[in-house]
Amino acid sequence: MNWFSKTYKETIKRVSQAYKGVEDKIVRARTKEGTYKADDKSTPDVDEAYTTVEVKKKKGRPSEK
Repeated sequence: MNWFSKTYKETIKRVSQAYKGVEDKIVRARTKEGTYKADDKSTPDVDEAYTTVEVKKKKGRPSEK
């Protein structure tokens, strides 16, 4: 039943994001000083160099060129 809890949590997260008007975006992680954070080679299953943040969705019409 572990798969059920994962899909349920993902569904709740998507509904919450749709309500708030945000979406997930993967960006490069930074340290407190503002420099890029390196990936730790001792943990191959975890990627510390990238993180997920929520950003507002763009609304309105696209600009015409």
